[in-house]
Amino acid sequence: MNSLCRNVSLTRNVHTGRALFKETPRNLKGKKHSSQLWLARQLRDPYVEKAKQERYRCRSAFKLLEINEKFKILSPGLTVVDCGAAPGSWTQVATNLTNADGKKEGSIGKVYAIDKLPFYPVEGATVLGNMDFTNAKTHETLSKMLQGDKVDVILSDMAPNASGVRDIDHDNIMLLAYAALRFALQISKTQSTFLVKIWDGGKTQQFEQNLAKFYNKIRIFRPDATRDESTETFFLAMGFKGLKTS
Repeated sequence: MNSLCRNVSLTRNVHTGRALFKETPRNLKGKKHSSQLWLARQLRDPYVEKAKQERYRCRSAFKLLEINEKFKILSPGLTVVDCGAAPGSWTQVATNLTNADGKKEGSIGKVYAIDKLPFYPVEGATVLGNMDFTNAKTHETLSKMLQGDKVDVILSDMAPNASGVRDIDHDNIMLLAYAALRFALQISKTQSTFLVKIWDGGKTQQFEQNLAKFYNKIRIFRPDATRDESTETFFLAMGFKGLKTS
């Protein structure tokens, strides 16, 4: 495992010095209280600082790095689709670990990043901005790019805008999770992997049962990089059984 992955487990020790926690937000005049709290949290967060140092677009990169270190879902030569990819930190990780940027010797992977929003290109990845992965036109575009091949790994770190009402937010993110699952079933090869984020709630158990219909092994994982106050967790479904055609 590369040194970046190994560094994830050391993050809390490396970046929790007194200087970091003494830092206070500036230019708060006129900002809402919620914005002030967000800025203060960003300054206290060791993963925010590490993301800057490692040139990741946001701290969520370390969640995927940690998941990969534990379960080894990404490796050189694999084909990956990142759903709802903006701003692109998971795409950056996937591109590096699959060698889609061709910077290492050996097999070269392919990474496709899809999002409704436009976002800056990621070296080595094919970015499909302004595109909805649930749209048939997007499926057609991606299928042409894949040239008949299927995908090894589907990633989804998507989340809706939070309302603050837990049940509503849970329902909304489950809609996204099921949309990502339907997409994965259409484009995945047998024995492929599906990784998706949810916020915990009443529909979690049913979602796990539905995943088990299509995948041989299900793991539920909460990375250390997840903030303490967050209810997010990740479902990792491995060993896609394939779809019956008759």
